[in-house]
Amino acid sequence: MFKTVLFPVDQSRDSREAAETVAELVKLCGAKLIILSVEDDSEESGGSPASRLSPEVIDQLLESAKTTFLDWGITAQTLHRSGKIAFTICDVADELNVDIIIMGCRGIGLTEEGANDSVSNRVINLSPCPVLIVP
Repeated sequence: MFKTVLFPVDQSRDSREAAETVAELVKLCGAKLIILSVEDDSEESGGSPASRLSPEVIDQLLESAKTTFLDWGITAQTLHRSGKIAFTICDVADELNVDIIIMGCRGIGLTEEGANDSVSNRVINLSPCPVLIVP
């Protein structure tokens, strides 16, 4: 069914909580897991360059996620990319021909005001493959 799963991560609680669902699906399907973290370099992200995560912090985040999955018996590949978050997630999904993107959701897209700011909403609309949002 799903041979390759892309799991975009950040430092949010929602991302950590989605990891269990990712692990279950990867094990069920015997899928390859790719963990992605995107360094936001867009100017409209609202944060100053000082508020963005450093490449070192992102590398630590990816290593921590990889270790978590390894503890569950799942070997994962990690990727660190830069760009506009939603666009980069979808570009990676297309580039690597993944079968599904699984990601957490902070819920800000559930309001009319938040719909434009929601990374998960943008990924749903741009993705070249199915997207599973874990609330």
